[in-house]
Amino acid sequence: MTTLKTFVLAAPLAFAALAPVTASAQEFSKDLIEKGRYLATASDCVACHTNHDGGKPMAGGLPMTSPVGIIMSTNITPSKEFGIGNYTEAQFADAVRKGVRGDGANLYPAMPYVSYSNMTDEDIHALYAYFMQGVAPVDEKAPETDLPFPMNIRASMMGWNMLFRPNETHKDDPSQSAEWNRGKYLAEGAAHCSTCHTPRGMLMQEQKDRDLTGAQIGPWFAPNITNDKLNGIGSWTQQDLVTYLKTGRLDHRAQAAGSMAEAISYSFQHLTDPDLNAIATYIRSVPTASASSTSGQSRFDQGQPGNALTGFRGKDYVQGIKGDHAGAALYTANCASCHGYDGQGTTDGYYPSLFHNAATAGDNANNVIAAILYGVDRHTEDGHVFMPPFGGQPNSVNPLTDVEVASLSNYLLKDYGNAKLTVTPADVQVIRNGGPGSRLVLFARIGMGVGAALAMVALGAAVWIVRRRRVQTQTAA
Repeated sequence: MTTLKTFVLAAPLAFAALAPVTASAQEFSKDLIEKGRYLATASDCVACHTNHDGGKPMAGGLPMTSPVGIIMSTNITPSKEFGIGNYTEAQFADAVRKGVRGDGANLYPAMPYVSYSNMTDEDIHALYAYFMQGVAPVDEKAPETDLPFPMNIRASMMGWNMLFRPNETHKDDPSQSAEWNRGKYLAEGAAHCSTCHTPRGMLMQEQKDRDLTGAQIGPWFAPNITNDKLNGIGSWTQQDLVTYLKTGRLDHRAQAAGSMAEAISYSFQHLTDPDLNAIATYIRSVPTASASSTSGQSRFDQGQPGNALTGFRGKDYVQGIKGDHAGAALYTANCASCHGYDGQGTTDGYYPSLFHNAATAGDNANNVIAAILYGVDRHTEDGHVFMPPFGGQPNSVNPLTDVEVASLSNYLLKDYGNAKLTVTPADVQVIRNGGPGSRLVLFARIGMGVGAALAMVALGAAVWIVRRRRVQTQTAA
């Protein structure tokens, strides 16, 4: 099961449903279709709209975990029966930028139309050309999303959109360079960086006053990427960030996993160097906000090589690996063959060191837990980077219990990363279940119940007033 990139969760969700109108039959030029393909790649459409366990491109069917339930991605191929083949360009534009699908129903903001709302008419036109004539139609119905009440009432999104959806397309800032403006357009629009990296409020809206300061996305934590040198990536050079977006790896600092690995694999690595540099230019200009480090050190500078097993080799080994040293034993059995006996990784960086590593030295341990449970799967021109999952999935090599994952995580944090953090089995269970849930469903139900109760009270009061006036009228007569 894949997590949301944009409710968190992470990437386009659903244009979906068939509309009883006829799409334009015009023929689009190859250049326009190619431009649309590039924009769709920049928008990472295929990551969410393809079931990567044997599904067809853009045909949907990918289950994504959100804080309010499982959302199924939809078929956005030009199938006239099951996809968007009957969409007019105006309907397509409304789906992408306003979150309103062809039949008039509202999309959930798991589809990052809040970001895509900044896209220009010209780019929407190119995207439409690509999806109508550059994508193979797939005549298969994608599974329906079935969220718990009252989140299954799509009409509620009308109010959400009135509060939180932008209504303006991108406009260049004349005080900034052309490269910066291009980077802002891509980072805030197609690449939808804030969808994952910006914290969300109680109603799942992005908290723009904390832009790009880090947020939980399903089981993974998307870290602070502002220009702060302690909490963000202010210590990175322009080339560092471009290298990371191309490869998903920056030696002795960071490796992409989870939703970011998908973004690298399906989107960023395929962008042009000028666009990657533009994105880097803009991202590196974003100032920090309220985020703070609990460790006093950058997450890229913490930890050191070490091996807790060194002191108890020999006849007392069996006793030594129990209790506090259980994590070290698990590391030896499951991790040391790749990451090294003292966590130093390999010289080529394919297996990263576990010290001076953003995953082990962040302000929370969620990415350590998630990496153990879900592994790493990233495809780039440099090759396929793969770490097997240990969370009990069908392809897990050695499923670990919550207690074992907690022990291993604590060993990694203590010996190689942020030793101030502690992981409990309950913490592991939360990440195993897809990440922290939201109280939004509960609050919505309580709100509806209170609203209904108030409505009944108001109705009762109105009936009482009417009857009282009738009695008074009869008495006066």
